[in-house]
Amino acid sequence: MKKWLRSSWSGIGIAVLGIGMMAYGIYRGEMAVVLTKAINICLECIGIG
Repeated sequence: MKKWLRSSWSGIGIAVLGIGMMAYGIYRGEMAVVLTKAINICLECIGIG
């Protein structure tokens, strides 16, 4: 198992999977939801919201 985790193909595969998941989330419109939540959290920490 350790040899498989250290191979370069596993890193490339995990990176491709992550990029694919990010693209799917952007396609579904999740980026706007996450950005809105991040803005609300930042404004609450500052004390404006």
